[in-house]
Amino acid sequence: MRNDELLALDRAHVWHPYGPMPGRTDPLVVASASGVRLRLAEAAEGRDELIDGMSSWWSAIHGYNHPVLNEAVRGQLDRMSHVMFGGLTHEPAVRLAARLVEITPEPLRHVFLSDSGSVAVEVAVKMCLQHWRSVGRPGKQRLLTWRGGYHGDTWQPMSVCDPQGGMHELWSGVLQQQVFVDAPPVAYEESYAELLRTEIARHADELAAVIVEPVVQGAGGMRFHDPAYLKVLREACDEHDVLLVFDEIATGFGRTGTLFAADQAGVSPDVMCVGKALTGGYLSMAATLCTSRVADGISRGEVPVLAHGPTFMGNPLASAVALASIDLLLSRDWAVDVKRIEAGLRDGLAPVADLPGVKDVRVRGAIGVVQLDHDVDMAAATRAAVRAGVWLRPFRDLIYTMPPYVTGDEDLARICAGVHAAAAAG
Repeated sequence: MRNDELLALDRAHVWHPYGPMPGRTDPLVVASASGVRLRLAEAAEGRDELIDGMSSWWSAIHGYNHPVLNEAVRGQLDRMSHVMFGGLTHEPAVRLAARLVEITPEPLRHVFLSDSGSVAVEVAVKMCLQHWRSVGRPGKQRLLTWRGGYHGDTWQPMSVCDPQGGMHELWSGVLQQQVFVDAPPVAYEESYAELLRTEIARHADELAAVIVEPVVQGAGGMRFHDPAYLKVLREACDEHDVLLVFDEIATGFGRTGTLFAADQAGVSPDVMCVGKALTGGYLSMAATLCTSRVADGISRGEVPVLAHGPTFMGNPLASAVALASIDLLLSRDWAVDVKRIEAGLRDGLAPVADLPGVKDVRVRGAIGVVQLDHDVDMAAATRAAVRAGVWLRPFRDLIYTMPPYVTGDEDLARICAGVHAAAAAG
């Protein structure tokens, strides 16, 4: 199919994420991908391939077309591509669940597999609500979180996204009213820690759980905060009998410099969500892990089952490639790569701070963020990055990068140059 024919069909029929229908601008057509490069079907801004600075929305940590991950999918495809998970089980899913329990913080013990990050959060919330209902405290049905967060696009996750200025502000007044506190400061402030303690204590009788993104708030604003706040949450939740949920969908599998962001605080939640990089960007899969306390509470209820079951739950192909991705990550010194990328981003993005309209430049692990004092001109910023040979996806007032861990120093420098060009144009 010619490129123009494909784009015409795309405009007529395909609804892209966070976009209107029909679309107002044509997307770039990717013909293939390998390593950290996306090869375009037709050159754009003089470029027929782009360095991916986004890891396909933070998931492709090993890059593209990796032989180890390819072989994991091929090998499983020859055996079984899918089988229902109700009443049946299979080795890839069982091994994956055991592996996740092994590498996540103690005492997470039980794994519910699903097919997207938003659903993983839905399951986490349902676990918490059903736990309290099952142990005779049905009044505990609200959630507390801090502003600036993002937890997904389905119903319960939208209710704990920032209701003021967030992408789900449209649904204010329709979603359940949750308890919000101010966004966490970058550095530790005892006054803010006391605010967390006070609000958890004040609402304890109605709170099923506190849910936060640990250390890095993702699509809500790419903000960073001191891990010490996670300890404050853990202690306050324990004191007031509230469950604690960490949404590590964006931060899990090394992105912030530790395998999980919770590791930086030395605490464990009652429920943890992982996704995105779980399969190395190959297939959609997520997981919700919980402690035995949560699972046992549900099992003691009038309805002793978690009534949730995605059709493709525990998909063998996704399970097999997730196992291979985790093993691939842990077989190499990934932490050295993340530190190298962090240093490269700090050096490469430092000059961007001097551009007019730049409010802040910040780096944490393999995450680099440029915040403007105005909303990004998406079209202009994207064109400028593409001219520099880099694929970026700015949003709101942010131009950011989360490159694959296999990105070399030369390509990392080009990504920084692309961010610089986008910030200058946007």
